[in-house]
Amino acid sequence: MPKGTRLGELPADELAVYAQLDPDRIPEHVAIIMDGNGRWAGKRALKRFLGHQQGAECVQFVVETASRIDLPWLTLYAFSIENNLRRPKSEVSFLMSLLKNYLIGNVKRMNDNNVRMTYIGRTKGLPEEIQETMQWASEETAKNTGTTLTLALNYGSRAEMVDATRGLVQKLIDEAHRRGCSLEDMLQVDSLEERIDEAQISENLYTAHMPDPDLVIRTSGEQRISNFLLWQIAYSEIFVTDRLWPDFRGIHLLEAIQNFQQRERRFGGLGIGTDEHLEGNQIALEPADQVAEEIEHELLPKAAPVLTRR
Repeated sequence: MPKGTRLGELPADELAVYAQLDPDRIPEHVAIIMDGNGRWAGKRALKRFLGHQQGAECVQFVVETASRIDLPWLTLYAFSIENNLRRPKSEVSFLMSLLKNYLIGNVKRMNDNNVRMTYIGRTKGLPEEIQETMQWASEETAKNTGTTLTLALNYGSRAEMVDATRGLVQKLIDEAHRRGCSLEDMLQVDSLEERIDEAQISENLYTAHMPDPDLVIRTSGEQRISNFLLWQIAYSEIFVTDRLWPDFRGIHLLEAIQNFQQRERRFGGLGIGTDEHLEGNQIALEPADQVAEEIEHELLPKAAPVLTRR
């Protein structure tokens, strides 16, 4: 489906915000920390599970807007390892039931919106029936070519790094066995620096098949990352809103993207308008001894006079 052909499906208010965006600067990947379901319910004197239920309904609104603007990748932090370990069993059980019902109830809508479903996390730690439903939803949407919706389930970034390291080491051990030598002997030929670097670690993360997020959105106003994609968001822009997740809609996704487009991404480099910035991002570096001499020249006249004995 050609890009931009579904913009007419945006509601009038979302279309008005989209009209202010630069279509060529839509992020390639947006990741969202969905937070605030419990507080949303508490403010209304409702039970927590109703907040989770309302939050689940909001997911598809945001996903449909993402698909209509041709956002390639959308990742939602749905259920963390900490949620699994520290929440009451009754709440975890309800969340699993909610996930199952969401997948079953929304596969048709995902297909209608050309959305492909994937997952990241220690998903094998989830109940078997949930894994089966996840697999079914993934297979049912596998041929879709629009937005890839990734749910982070039983996910923790530190656990992901541990799993990536274990996987990388295991690959090295397996390769050494195939070559008929010890791991130590193999690393004497191919140095450790060559075999373990940033690229190798990235290739062993759950997200190896996807680009790093350009924009991370956190709802509920909390100023923390909560163990989410710590490696991948090293240079992501972060947008925090006080809006609780059950009140978050497609228009708020567009407003976050609008804020993103007003920022200058430097990736550790120099920004336009800085004193050091020159055309073509070329920086003239002065010899160290010349810089030291200039500093000495500037400081010495201002120093207190030195008293000498007579």
